[in-house]
Amino acid sequence: MKTLLPDGWPRPSGYANGVMAEGRMVFVAGQVGWTPDMVWAAEDFLGQYRQTLLNTLAVLNEAGAGPEHIVRMTWYVTDRDEYLANLRGMGPIWRELMGKNYPAMACVAVSALMEEKAKIEIETTAVLPTEE
Repeated sequence: MKTLLPDGWPRPSGYANGVMAEGRMVFVAGQVGWTPDMVWAAEDFLGQYRQTLLNTLAVLNEAGAGPEHIVRMTWYVTDRDEYLANLRGMGPIWRELMGKNYPAMACVAVSALMEEKAKIEIETTAVLPTEE
């Protein structure tokens, strides 16, 4: 996997402008911040964010993938201001669960998600190296 950074562009913080990868692709459906039993363990943004990442990692694990294989994520948040207010708290959670892996990302503010209590939903694409 190679991070793409055009000449003269500043290095983004917390994400990549682009990623080039070759291998077996894994597509993770949008994950929200409930437990595998569909119980909301947290009402707050950071708690749901953490659980959303844990859910994403659990699905990736089924394919033999980890955070180092993630090449793209699309985040959907229901409140732009709440997202921005929690940026400082998101960093430590990201580093704990995802390490220093920064895929290409987009974040979209939406009026609502399908699960009424959800504050964030993340869909993910990962690429595992081709088996030899």
